[in-house]
Amino acid sequence: MLLADLLKTHARAGTLEAIVLRSHYRGEVVRVEQVRALENLGLEGDHKTFSKRLESKRQVTLIQLEHLAVIAALAHGGATAEQLRRNLVVSGLNLLALKESAFYVGEVLLEGTGLCHPCSRMEEALGVGGYNAVRGHGGLTARVLSSGVLRIGDPVRLA
Repeated sequence: MLLADLLKTHARAGTLEAIVLRSHYRGEVVRVEQVRALENLGLEGDHKTFSKRLESKRQVTLIQLEHLAVIAALAHGGATAEQLRRNLVVSGLNLLALKESAFYVGEVLLEGTGLCHPCSRMEEALGVGGYNAVRGHGGLTARVLSSGVLRIGDPVRLA
């Protein structure tokens, strides 16, 4: 099998486990059951969408549910999507394998644009060592390629 084929092969589809929004920068984090993704903008109600940075590579941030336990263990405490300020929590597939690929979350087409690196606020959110606990586990940034509604439980799969 060719490497290109292997890169497109996943054991199963993933699942959207959580949706997290912030209405403004450093604002309160809110979990919702569904949200409208807006092409080339981001998620309706999230502060990144209000900035209207067309063609931004960081319109949506995703993290793998399985990595939250790793981060928590490395940070000697809890780690949640809210603390990490990630928009979408997915499970069941290697999220980093979607980097530089088009993929669906439910009916919404996204493009993985890069790694979502930690910022200095991780020390504030997770305590001493929080920044290093997130390194390599921070998830993925993405751009919205087509509008639609995201719902908890939606499948995550390659396009």
